[in-house]
Amino acid sequence: MKILANDGISKNGIVTMEKAGFEVLTTTVAQEQLANYINEHKIDALLVRSATKVRKELIDACSTLKLIGRGGVGMDNIDVAYAKSKNIHVINTPAASSESVAELVFAHLFGGVRFLYDANRNMPLEGDSNFKELKKSYSKGTELRGKTLGIFGFGNIGQATATLAIGVGMNVVYCDPEVENATIKLTFFDGQKVTFTLKNTEKSELIKNADYISLHIPDQQNYVIGKEEFSQMKKGVGIVNAARGGVLDEVALVEALENGTVSFAGLDVYESEPKPEMKILMHPSISLSPHIGAATLEAQERIGSELAEQIITILK
Repeated sequence: MKILANDGISKNGIVTMEKAGFEVLTTTVAQEQLANYINEHKIDALLVRSATKVRKELIDACSTLKLIGRGGVGMDNIDVAYAKSKNIHVINTPAASSESVAELVFAHLFGGVRFLYDANRNMPLEGDSNFKELKKSYSKGTELRGKTLGIFGFGNIGQATATLAIGVGMNVVYCDPEVENATIKLTFFDGQKVTFTLKNTEKSELIKNADYISLHIPDQQNYVIGKEEFSQMKKGVGIVNAARGGVLDEVALVEALENGTVSFAGLDVYESEPKPEMKILMHPSISLSPHIGAATLEAQERIGSELAEQIITILK
């Protein structure tokens, strides 16, 4: 059987599948040529990340497909229900990258409260000529410890983010109508474990009380955070979006940054991705990363292993 990992896969995933007798192709095929490639090479399984789209038209055009795999959590780039209606298996790796995304959220948060997003822009330009003034400008940072982190969406990634937050000493509130209660376990280097029980919070309460907000929800029809929500937030709130670009109104975000409602934002995803708006890219109060939440070596190895194991179980 042939597997096409169109958006790539880790070496350990390739090795595992090849040992099981699969042929793994890692050619990156352009979206418009994908159907022809799959048919020409009689591909049995298509593996994607977020770049490749697997819509109804592609599914209909490719009669050899038996499985579609998504390396990661969100499957909004796949017509899942339609694929399943055609007896095609659809799999993903919901937990493999959770810790990686959570750590990136905190990279943005730590950088935000200490102005690193701005200092890293200005130090190369003025560090040798204006050091004392820069030091003065960036000497009013704050600590995350003791503050409240509000998390929208409390699946694997939201809970991994909560675990880090509690470890830092933050209070955590979350909003997720599908998770009424959640148990968060902190496991330490010496094997000790501490357990915390959290309860779902209403959206309005989270927005009103959070010092920082992190988004961990799938793509939505409407914004989860827009102009109305920004108007209800504490003055000086920080916000991080490492979920999907369409859940946060970027126009409203810029307005909130300009009027002081939001002190800083950390964005790993964008409404107009892969071409973010220039007003976002150039804004001095936004910390930027190019959709790399799950892109750690450790996460990629976990994703490769999990995909390989599922494929072997299903297709062998």
